[in-house]
Amino acid sequence: MILLVVVVLTALAFDFTNGFHDTGNAMATSIATRALTPRRAVLLSAALNLVGAFLSLSVAATIAKGLVDADVITLEVVFAGLVGGIVWNLLTWLVGLPSSSSHALVGGVVGAVLAAAGTSGVLWEGVLAKVLVPALIAPMVAIAVAATGTWLVARLTRGLPQDVTSRGFRWGQVGSASLVSLAHGTNDAQKSMGIILLALITAGAVPADSGVPFWVILSCALAMALGTYTGGWRIIRALGKGLVEIDTRQGMAAETSSAAVIMLSSYFGFSLSTTHVATGSILGSGVGMPGATVRWGLAGRMLGAWMLTLPAAGLIGALCFWVQHGVGGVLGSVLVLGILLASAAAIWIASRRKPVDHTNVNEAWDEERGAGIEPVAATTGEAGPLHVAPVEAGPTTSAAAAAIDSVTVGVGAAGSSAAGGTPNASGKGTAE
Repeated sequence: MILLVVVVLTALAFDFTNGFHDTGNAMATSIATRALTPRRAVLLSAALNLVGAFLSLSVAATIAKGLVDADVITLEVVFAGLVGGIVWNLLTWLVGLPSSSSHALVGGVVGAVLAAAGTSGVLWEGVLAKVLVPALIAPMVAIAVAATGTWLVARLTRGLPQDVTSRGFRWGQVGSASLVSLAHGTNDAQKSMGIILLALITAGAVPADSGVPFWVILSCALAMALGTYTGGWRIIRALGKGLVEIDTRQGMAAETSSAAVIMLSSYFGFSLSTTHVATGSILGSGVGMPGATVRWGLAGRMLGAWMLTLPAAGLIGALCFWVQHGVGGVLGSVLVLGILLASAAAIWIASRRKPVDHTNVNEAWDEERGAGIEPVAATTGEAGPLHVAPVEAGPTTSAAAAAIDSVTVGVGAAGSSAAGGTPNASGKGTAE
């Protein structure tokens, strides 16, 4: 019973990390175009994620019963899988990398099952049909839909004054960003519901054919909303400022495209990566807008990270299971819990060295800094510009960030730039 409680709380912790990791999927473009202030954006997104969690349970059923063999599942396996998903989410958040929380969770659970029971414990047909195929198709569909929508909007508004279009489309962005947040709640909040249901079935607390209890739905919805409200500013910055120099017309087209694809996948029960969809939509808005600049180098590095998410989270999940199994009993689970807490604390401490928050999330994107030239401690005087001392390019010095640098070759560009600060128009910089 104690282990079951720990697993449930860990699943809610994953939902919290999923919330702040994916806030940018809905609100990055609205914040970048200043259609919404950063704080209002995350509050609106949190409220709509909460509502969306109650609208559908198809994805929860996929996670609970469609990916792994329930006969080989134990609470230790579920716990190890959750730790794999959380640690990967935190590492990618640290470097400002918009990777998939959904794939981190699936990868962690599948990795733990492989460590516990081998390949026979994984329902490969379900993984292929419900996870891998949507992961390939969804970004392509999102790019096409967003590019088409952006091109049509650009044609229809050609010749209109920019202030008129900006004002009108800012209101449109509020509506489209709200729709993405609602859609995100219908998809991502359910993943932890499915994991908790799987744990309850494994522990014998509910029948094997049970639906998701209401208290599980409510607790997951609240955890997701709370995580969303904390912001996840590093991811927001990478999506809103790094990929495309975006205007309000592009922002509305990208958000509408994301909402349509996510809600369609929720209807069919696909465990879709909302990050893949949102990133594809933002890229599509750049492709469809004449004269827009798309940073394909950064997009390529994100793609490389997406390919690493399933195996990397799976490896962490497998290692955690082996630790539990090797030590055995309660002590093994306590040791894995300690690993999770220590990793989270180290990553949080590392993030405080170069914080990104609502005050500097819209700083201009610096491609050089994204390539690895990072500022060190900076101060601002009452008069005079910000003085920043550059350091040599190289991997982040913290142990937690070094771990991800070792597996995400060349992917750190988004994060280092996301963490950086630049002087503002007045000459006074933002101290970080």
